[in-house]
Amino acid sequence: MAASTSSGAGGGDAPRPARSATTRSTTARPSTPHPGTPHPGAPRPAGSRSDATRGAILTAARERFAADGYERATIRAIARDARIDPSMVMRYFGSKEGLFAAAVALDLRLPDLTGIAREEVGRALVRHFLGLWEENEELTAVLRVGVTNPAGAERLRGMFRDQLLPVVRQACPDPEQTPARAALVAGQLLGLALTRYILRLEPAVALAPEEITAWLAPTVQRYLTAAHP
Repeated sequence: MAASTSSGAGGGDAPRPARSATTRSTTARPSTPHPGTPHPGAPRPAGSRSDATRGAILTAARERFAADGYERATIRAIARDARIDPSMVMRYFGSKEGLFAAAVALDLRLPDLTGIAREEVGRALVRHFLGLWEENEELTAVLRVGVTNPAGAERLRGMFRDQLLPVVRQACPDPEQTPARAALVAGQLLGLALTRYILRLEPAVALAPEEITAWLAPTVQRYLTAAHP
């Protein structure tokens, strides 16, 4: 009798070879970052570095101008405060004037004309501006920069638009004429500041504030409240 075939350990089919090509490894792989996500160790983009440098310069400039004033503050001191080379300040802002125009924001603290007698609004505005010019070196510096530097000119235009226009509108009898009347008021006040504080024309410097107010207030009053020229 033929012997039967056994599947036991001692005989039978040979064991099947183990899979290798298709078997998945259970070892965890590092996740692939999203295409727009920077690697934690990657260098910062040039734009980010540029913004950070510009911000550091502006912060240092504001503090230095506030502490030393426009005339005494230097590019070298500002660069030292910002911990950068002075050439970088010039690269970003071109000049001390350009830096000042970008860094300094001035609040003219203009009076609320609605709380002043209508016949006194011109006098109140002239007195207020005279007080600012006499006490605020930064305002004089902004005017000086504004006549020589495009950034400074833009800063002056912004002050006119955002601060003077709303005040003139309070007294103007015709809202449509507000921009023209505000420009006339600005012409009187900035002209005075230019001759007295920038050019320092001797007759303008010699005038007492009370005299300036007596001369200018009626003109500014007419610009603000007259029904027509």
